[in-house]
Amino acid sequence: MLDQVIMLSTATALLLGSPGPAPLALAATSATFGVKRSFPFLFGILAGLIFVITTASTGFAVILSSAPQLKFALQLLGAAYIGYIAWKIASAPITGTEANAKCPSLVDGFVLNLLNPKAYAAFFALFSQFLLPIEDVTSSYVITGGICFAVALLVDTGWVLLGGALKQLFEKPRAARVLRVSFALSMLGAVFLAFQAVVQAS
Repeated sequence: MLDQVIMLSTATALLLGSPGPAPLALAATSATFGVKRSFPFLFGILAGLIFVITTASTGFAVILSSAPQLKFALQLLGAAYIGYIAWKIASAPITGTEANAKCPSLVDGFVLNLLNPKAYAAFFALFSQFLLPIEDVTSSYVITGGICFAVALLVDTGWVLLGGALKQLFEKPRAARVLRVSFALSMLGAVFLAFQAVVQAS
């Protein structure tokens, strides 16, 4: 069982911790607005993750995989919302008061994961390949999902702290603008790569 927990944890860290739109958004938000102000956004992303884990375990990921039009519509909505978050980060002013007002919120984080087909696909893969062999099926899904969430909590917090470590650079106006735009473009680049993967797979 310990070996399977380690494999599950490793797969979760690789799937959710790779530099996709959500981790990059966390790092960019923390670097722009500071670690403390980024916590509501982090909590929103984690709340969205709980929703994704629940729906993936009850079969929504299967519906997405069997309904390409629904999946594509969700991807378009998700891409548009990620673009909105990227714009918030790239256009954030240097002054603290205005930056506070425009900091991505708990709702932004929740919606970001809610509209993220990659998250549903990731948990469908995790549940289908790494579901812990516990006799009671419900307990198996709950414990597997709980371990995945714990790993996601650590990984996402790591991205926030990484962004916080860059905060000093963001206090220099020119460097701040370059880094914010770079983070925003990286987020959009991650979305583009996800779309490219979908097109190649279809």
